[in-house]
Amino acid sequence: MEKKVNVSGEFIQLNQLLKLENVVSSGGEAKALIESGKVLVNGEKADAVRKKLRQGDTVRVGHNVWVIELTDVR
Repeated sequence: MEKKVNVSGEFIQLNQLLKLENVVSSGGEAKALIESGKVLVNGEKADAVRKKLRQGDTVRVGHNVWVIELTDVR
């Protein structure tokens, strides 16, 4: 399932996205999930909890995929 995520600003951090989309309920859970290797960013295992996601980036957790769309791209 692919979902577009509209975000205002220049970027959103990976841990913030996971909380926004209710994948996790806390920063600690986000860190654990990312460190487990189950989070892919643009097809590669995520290695930074606070990775900056920008326009067009994709995040995959299991069968769920989010595509970042920024509403305030400068």
